[in-house]
Formats: sequence, C-alpha cells, structure tokens
Amino acid sequence: MSSFNNLLLKISGELVGDQLEKMKFLCIKEIGKNRLEKMTNGLQLFTGLMERNKLGPDNTVFLVSLLKDIGRLDLADKITNCESQYAGSPNDLPNDEEQAKLDIATKVITDNLGRRWRAYGRKLGVPEAKLDHISQKHPNDLEEQVVELLKEWRKMQKAEAKTDTMIKALRSCDQNYTADLIQTELEKLKANGGQ
Repeated sequence: MSSFNNLLLKISGELVGDQLEKMKFLCIKEIGKNRLEKMTNGLQLFTGLMERNKLGPDNTVFLVSLLKDIGRLDLADKITNCESQYAGSPNDLPNDEEQAKLDIATKVITDNLGRRWRAYGRKLGVPEAKLDHISQKHPNDLEEQVVELLKEWRKMQKAEAKTDTMIKALRSCDQNYTADLIQTELEKLKANGGQ
C-alpha cells in the first residue's frame, strides 16, 4: 500500500493550475460539495475517494478517468502502468519468465488485433459486461480497447496468465498471423537467452 501512496503523492504534486478544481468538480456526486470545498490538495481528494471505495491499489479506474477528463493523460498512464504491480501479492503474478512472454504477446496483440478484439476477449473468457465497459471507456480508440482487454484478462488470470492461452485464443478467432508473430518474437527471446 505504501508504494501506491507514494504514487498518489507524486500525482498530487504534479497537478497544476486549476486541475485540482476540475477534479473536485467531477467528484461532487462521490464526495459532496461541502467536503470538497475544504480540500486544498490532491492528497485530500484521494483520501476522500479511498474512504468511499472509489480508489485503492486495485481500484484505479475512477482516478484514471478523472485524470483523462482533465487532460492529464501522462498521469493517467502512470497509474495504469503501475496498477498491476499493486494488485495483489507477488504470488498472484506469473513468474518473471512468463511475465516477459506475456509482455511480448501483449505488445504484438495490441499492434495487430484490430476490430476483432471483442471476439478475442470472449475466447479468453472475459465477461460480456467487461467488454461493454471497455468499449464505452474507449469508444473511438481501438488500440486502447485492446490494451484494456488484455489488462483485464491478466488481472482475472493472475498467476495463471499464460502466453499459450493467448495464442490458442487467437488461433480460435482465426487470428493466425498475430499468433505466429507472437511465436516468432518468443523464439527470438529464447534465442537471446531470455529462457
């Protein structure tokens, strides 16, 4: 939790100008106008969101959305990139070798999957409600939809996330080219001593 708090501290320090006021305005329903008026920095706002279960190490969707709404995509990305690191214990994550493979597969799939991402998500076992949420969250950004899909799947699978599962799901969606690209990249990793 302390690492997550350190991240929030950094984000609070990077809010400039009227960005905090904009975030407070977007939180009126969640926190209440009177309480928001007394808040003078990002940390107070983050604490208020945590008290209302709108923010936590494995619950950053609301904060990421707020940061995107005020135009701070850089800060939203910081949270998104660090999110998996805080969600659960190290035992909930695949080993380092599998993590490296999953990262390669994620990049290849993000670069190549395209409009068939929902069918692929179904093959991976991601619930329809999650697919709808992803679609609404990034309505016009195909790449972000794929990134979000793979992040959700990895979160669901935890230590059970395997590159082979991703490849099999691609092949069952007739995405053989993308599956072949992943296998080629994994062979390069193995040749370079990554295994």
